[in-house]
Amino acid sequence: MSMRESDQYKTIKGSSEGCYKDKGSKFIARVFHVEREEEAKEYLLQMKKEYHDALHHCYAFRIQPENEFFRSSDDGEPSGTAGKPILNQILSAELFDVLVVVIRYFGGTKLGVAGLIRAYKTAAREAIEQAEVVVTVISRSMTLFFDYSLMNRVMRLVKDEKLHILKQDFALRCELVVAVERNKEKTVAEKFKRIYGLTVK
Repeated sequence: MSMRESDQYKTIKGSSEGCYKDKGSKFIARVFHVEREEEAKEYLLQMKKEYHDALHHCYAFRIQPENEFFRSSDDGEPSGTAGKPILNQILSAELFDVLVVVIRYFGGTKLGVAGLIRAYKTAAREAIEQAEVVVTVISRSMTLFFDYSLMNRVMRLVKDEKLHILKQDFALRCELVVAVERNKEKTVAEKFKRIYGLTVK
């Protein structure tokens, strides 16, 4: 079965950074892999603590390839001079599940609107170019409930289908959450349903 183009998307692994200087102002860009808005907010707080003496912590993120969600902030810079140029770099690199934060240290000379746009854009691009880009597949999570006696059969199928385990709880009754590629979701669910006594959610 050939994979539809829409099932694939690009993201980054880990984090990276870039830097741009203009007229004494220093723009430090940091890129992070994030999958939820809460994660983006945590990294942002971290950056504000790490660079607490900087005037601006501008950012943009784009998450969820299935229901695209993005946000950007100028954090006190003139409207449209920081967040949007950062977001545009994410869009032109076709990345999802990524946060870019650009921290600015003011050098005493104003750069003007065009200068700011160029600075934020260049810093963001530098950092994105340093990132390790990976192509990944849209996946859905599937929850399996079963008795301990079925453990071997379930685990064999997880291994055969090369499924990634997201969560496991083997307390009273076994609960396993696995990530399944979107285009294999139906066939994998059918295979699990053939195991008598197992519930798929």
